[in-house]
Amino acid sequence: MDKQRVLLPSALGLLVLLAAGASSYAAGAGTPKVSPLPPRHLIPHVRRVSPLVTRRLRTTTWHWQAVMGLRRSHSLAPLHSPRALRFWRRNASSVLRLAAHVPHRSAWLCIHRYEGSWRDSGDPYWGGLQMDRGFMRTYAARDLLHRGWASNWTPLEQMWVAERAYRSGRGFYPWPNTARYCGLI
Repeated sequence: MDKQRVLLPSALGLLVLLAAGASSYAAGAGTPKVSPLPPRHLIPHVRRVSPLVTRRLRTTTWHWQAVMGLRRSHSLAPLHSPRALRFWRRNASSVLRLAAHVPHRSAWLCIHRYEGSWRDSGDPYWGGLQMDRGFMRTYAARDLLHRGWASNWTPLEQMWVAERAYRSGRGFYPWPNTARYCGLI
């Protein structure tokens, strides 16, 4: 079926070219006048992808890679090409799947249970894991700059920032009391 879609317009274009050449020759022009290309509507369609969709997928991929502390992915294909769309769709899918599995998720949810709401905006601590300004500045400077305090972040983003602090060697000690309640310290 796909071969027919490609071959049919090409064959039709060739017939049009031959007919145009034969008619100009028959009219007594001497040499046939044939355009070098078939009419535009007869050229097989090459799919062009909207770069907005590809750009959105790339932005999503880069955002979650930054949140998780991973290196950015790069593609050399232009944003409007189907190859770039496939690349960024595949990367966004795998990064979102990876982001959904926070390594110490049950521990962060236990700490959250004793702390505040995910949207808690009470000064001096924000978010469901009660992060202060210094903590956010150290482990989530990019999110702090672009999205404000932790109360504006999603719960998944807050847990990844806490995971970054855990991986830096601090463990669960930034939450001394609640970590003890949860049996983590």
